[in-house]
Amino acid sequence: MSKKSYKKRGNYIVIVLNDNVNTFHHVCKSLQEICGHNYLQAVQCTNIIHHSGKCDVYTDKYDQCIEVFNELAEKGLRTSIVK
Repeated sequence: MSKKSYKKRGNYIVIVLNDNVNTFHHVCKSLQEICGHNYLQAVQCTNIIHHSGKCDVYTDKYDQCIEVFNELAEKGLRTSIVK
């Protein structure tokens, strides 16, 4: 039996983690600009990040998630990707 090469498939999730560096406004604005959140969605996610320590902010295929991950990281946000 030959070994199959599997590509990264399925949806991945970008998570933003709370920190003591970024302001509420900066996180909210970044989610709108990069993830395409509307104002209310960005505020809700930012509140969840602040109070729970993390929030799922974007779900898509791996290629799109890595782009969002990198852009959020460039804005100084702590992020991670999970499957």
